[in-house]
Amino acid sequence: MKISVALCTYNGEKYINQQIDSILIQTLPVDEIIVCDDCSHDNTINILEKYSSINPGLFKIIKNDVNLKTVKNFEKAISLCSGEIIFLSDQDDIWAENKVAVFANYFKNHPNINVLASNGYCIDENSVIHEKYAVWDAPKFLEDKNYNVDYNLIIQISNIATGASMAFRKSIVKEILPIPQIDDLYHDEWIALNSAKGNNFKLINEKLFSYRIHKNQQLGGTFLDKTEDTKINLIDYFNLDDENLTFEKLKHKLNKLCVANDKNKFRFENHNLSNSIFKKNLIEVQQIYKNTRKKMRKINPFSSIILELKDKFRNERQLKKNTSNFSGYYC
Repeated sequence: MKISVALCTYNGEKYINQQIDSILIQTLPVDEIIVCDDCSHDNTINILEKYSSINPGLFKIIKNDVNLKTVKNFEKAISLCSGEIIFLSDQDDIWAENKVAVFANYFKNHPNINVLASNGYCIDENSVIHEKYAVWDAPKFLEDKNYNVDYNLIIQISNIATGASMAFRKSIVKEILPIPQIDDLYHDEWIALNSAKGNNFKLINEKLFSYRIHKNQQLGGTFLDKTEDTKINLIDYFNLDDENLTFEKLKHKLNKLCVANDKNKFRFENHNLSNSIFKKNLIEVQQIYKNTRKKMRKINPFSSIILELKDKFRNERQLKKNTSNFSGYYC
């Protein structure tokens, strides 16, 4: 199984050594490292070329003529990878030495999974680990309580798929490229959405990388204080399993479904190339919204009627009507 790494860089001289070193000491070596540098004006290129000279044939370094920015730079790097499994890499994180081996083994034993992500540690500018909870903990928390984990719906509400932790099969590249240019849609969420719609996405709980939080990063992750209240809040936020929700929590679910609907609606109307995914998600979200309203009426008919009247009057928990030629549910 040939392994590729798609590494994107931009003015990364401060941390790039630690990231590359962690890739080079993997217990299962990678076969190629494709680097797309997005017009760095520091010492990044010199550092990369030194690594390339020490490891002949391993690195392929591409210097962009213009600044492509994060999404299109990753798109370019992915397109140049030839491995059966493609790992995405930021320039400022650190991989656990067994990351590639664990991922490769998981892909081998789970042929239905096309995209895999993992949990990770929070580190600061000095590479010190901070004990935190993160959104990556949520699936395990839900599984521990035997709640259903619907990645497709979860990612639409709040993306838990971080590119820095992600790897995928080359066989899906034709489905994920080109990455649509839509406001607030990044490459990792797009890749995860493509696989989650077919139940081909998985986030494993093992911490296989250290995600660096610093003031100069282009994209940030969400870490939270490691308290019991935080854990409860994560479970409450990501639990969408109707069988385990009270009337009050079903109200919160409606709010989250409206958020997912608005995102899909905007994306559906603004990018024709990939709107089949957003159309499918719209239909699904709107059907779940409708079923949730029915569930609430069953649990508490009187309160449900009052709530629906209030929501319509205040324009709360309502699905916005679509202006495109689209047939879906609107409640």
